[in-house]
Amino acid sequence: MRIISGKAKGTKLYTLDGTNTRPTLDRVKESLFNIIQHELVDSIILDLFAGSGALGIESVSRGAKKAILCDNSYDAINIIKSNIRKCHVETNIELIYNDYKKCLSKIKEKVDIIFVDPPYKMNIAVEAIKLIIDKDILNNNGIIILETDDEIREINQLKTINNINIRDLRKYGRVKLIFLNRKE
Repeated sequence: MRIISGKAKGTKLYTLDGTNTRPTLDRVKESLFNIIQHELVDSIILDLFAGSGALGIESVSRGAKKAILCDNSYDAINIIKSNIRKCHVETNIELIYNDYKKCLSKIKEKVDIIFVDPPYKMNIAVEAIKLIIDKDILNNNGIIILETDDEIREINQLKTINNINIRDLRKYGRVKLIFLNRKE
């Protein structure tokens, strides 16, 4: 896995061994960032289940003002720290070692783009999105990007959230990206 574009372009990232984390594939990541490229510059990013930190670091590399990376795994936090140093983005990253609920409670600023990519088998993505909306963390024209392997389950659960719209849905083999924004 590597940083695709920006000031850290080409930097190979450290990843976690094992099956507990599932890094976003480079081809999916490249498509994702092509879709949101105009919303990235000077934005504040939240990667709620950061894993290796790749999405947040890629965002900063491409011009985001700040990325908040959250993970509850000690091993993941150490990998993220190594990747932050390797990409020289220390001043643009806030790292939170906690579960997603406590992480969302600590965030006091509005966020422009939120990545929600928990382990698929946990089925907590929509719960996390409900908390994001309840805590009013997302900027009015911000977006939430949910990565899943079961878009039907996620879409059915998302229908229970009153003030959220599905803006777009993209499929990349097993991986689906659901783009969400606030209802106007």
